[in-house]
Amino acid sequence: MIRTGLLVVALCVPGLTGAAQAQAQSPQVERGSYLVNTVMTCQNCHTPMGPNGPDFSKALSGGITFDEPPFKVTGSNITQDKETGIGAWTDAEIKTLLRTGKRPNGVQIAEIMPTAFYGIVTESDMDAIVAYLRTVKPVKNKVPDPIYKIALPHHAFPGSEKPYTEAMLKDKVKNGFYLVTIGHCMECHTPFGAKGKDFVGDLGKGGMEFPGPWGKSVSRNITPHKTKGIGDWSDAEIKRAITDGVSKDGSKLKPPMGYPYYARMTADDLDAMVAYLRTVPVKE
Repeated sequence: MIRTGLLVVALCVPGLTGAAQAQAQSPQVERGSYLVNTVMTCQNCHTPMGPNGPDFSKALSGGITFDEPPFKVTGSNITQDKETGIGAWTDAEIKTLLRTGKRPNGVQIAEIMPTAFYGIVTESDMDAIVAYLRTVKPVKNKVPDPIYKIALPHHAFPGSEKPYTEAMLKDKVKNGFYLVTIGHCMECHTPFGAKGKDFVGDLGKGGMEFPGPWGKSVSRNITPHKTKGIGDWSDAEIKRAITDGVSKDGSKLKPPMGYPYYARMTADDLDAMVAYLRTVPVKE
């Protein structure tokens, strides 16, 4: 979502060849590819980042390192490599990780991986995500083992405690909430407080800092506040920020928001996201 910026990367995603390409013609795999490579922005953390952006020749083989007070972790290898990726995991184990944050060995992972938001994923979309991941070519790449300094809890983002149904997605605003949630937009657009993130009182308020090669970005307020948020932005201006990284005043946004991935979303999905954002309680 509209963090103040994002890495400028190519809009392409890694292609599939051979049997995987044939399988990718199935609607289920196509749906999984759409989710993984657009709104969920999995490449943003799980693909190695070079000086010119993601290295798609090693797509999803491990990526960014997060060094925080409670943990130091690196985006995992989620290719089909059986030794360093998830090729040896069962479908059920992949789904358990996504919904609960637990690895097959029972270890609770850091919620920098937004498993707190994935409880809402419909059963059919979860099947599609796993089906697509099965087509990702294996890349042997051992990422550093995670370091956990405290016992890590698992949370559930309000409203994402259980899977949505397909019928719920027919409602435009509910579909927008679903997309914003699986896109974990509020993970970056809600600030840390003394007791963590307040997804009720501070939802969408912005203020998180993202240091990097671009300098320091600060996530913006994406509530409908007229001056501090996006309440005075037109729908087209909001969508331009999401997909092109251009603010209302025409200035370019900075990293690390994934607008090259959002640029490939359907017009209907973008409309739904904007419709939901119009309903977020105003925050200053």
